[in-house]
Amino acid sequence: MKEFITFIREKGVLGLAVGIIMGGAVTKLVTSIVDNLLNPLIGVVTGAAGNLSSLVYTVPMTQIVFKYGALISSLIDFTAVLAVVYFVFVKSPIGKIDKKAD
Repeated sequence: MKEFITFIREKGVLGLAVGIIMGGAVTKLVTSIVDNLLNPLIGVVTGAAGNLSSLVYTVPMTQIVFKYGALISSLIDFTAVLAVVYFVFVKSPIGKIDKKAD
């Protein structure tokens, strides 16, 4: 058991596990904020009837549809998750809790 605990401390496995769990939770939270708060606000500004995901471009005389609103929404979501994870887990004191043993 002592060897297992040493392995976890040396390799930072505990920090990795916590990071994965927290990353999933943060992703859900940020996605909800983007979908339920930011998208409607941006949709109102852009005239997308309160939903950014409804912005589409249909190529004339074809049935090709580009859903650029959904792409913008995904980019906002990705950027927000990236920023939260970076500033909360890398730049804050939380990132120094589980350091590898030297």
